[in-house]
Amino acid sequence: MALTDSEVLLLMGPPGAGKGTQASKLARARVLTKLSTGDMLRDHVSRGTALGQEAKAIMDAGNLVSDEIIVGMVRSALENRENESVRVLLDGFPRTPGQADALNDLLTEFGAGLSAAVLLEVNEDELVSRLLQRANDQGRSDDNEETIRNRMKVYKNQTQPLIDYYQTRGKLRSVDGLGSVEDVFARITEVLS
Repeated sequence: MALTDSEVLLLMGPPGAGKGTQASKLARARVLTKLSTGDMLRDHVSRGTALGQEAKAIMDAGNLVSDEIIVGMVRSALENRENESVRVLLDGFPRTPGQADALNDLLTEFGAGLSAAVLLEVNEDELVSRLLQRANDQGRSDDNEETIRNRMKVYKNQTQPLIDYYQTRGKLRSVDGLGSVEDVFARITEVLS
């Protein structure tokens, strides 16, 4: 694979599945720019861009930032890339089929398309165990088993339509997220080869 070729990957998975760790490794290994919508949002707000000011007003009112603003931030990141090819790893976007459609349209404008949506799969009991350990390590008493299981339920309800969306388009690559960081990374690399 030449670095002049476009590659757009989406990494999905429930809280505690190891997305952050795997996203960093994957971006380095495949020479991709990691686009985290959360990071982009904070950056635009801190720089006081037009999108950032609009987003800040919405968040300060306690509302969710619109798809239009998020897509605008992704567009801005794609416009500011350093080379012709689109080589990105998406983290936290898209979250809905509507956002996935908007992403497809945006990528088409830049002559690219989604290469694959990688789903890290970890059973719920293991995730709860990991998140309870992380909460304990970080001294987060608000993360108890009940709240964690509720987050899992919310994740499943919100993410299943997106999983189905990419499954029907032949873009979904499911990966067993259990095992060492290196084992999981090897599985991701294998499904992308």
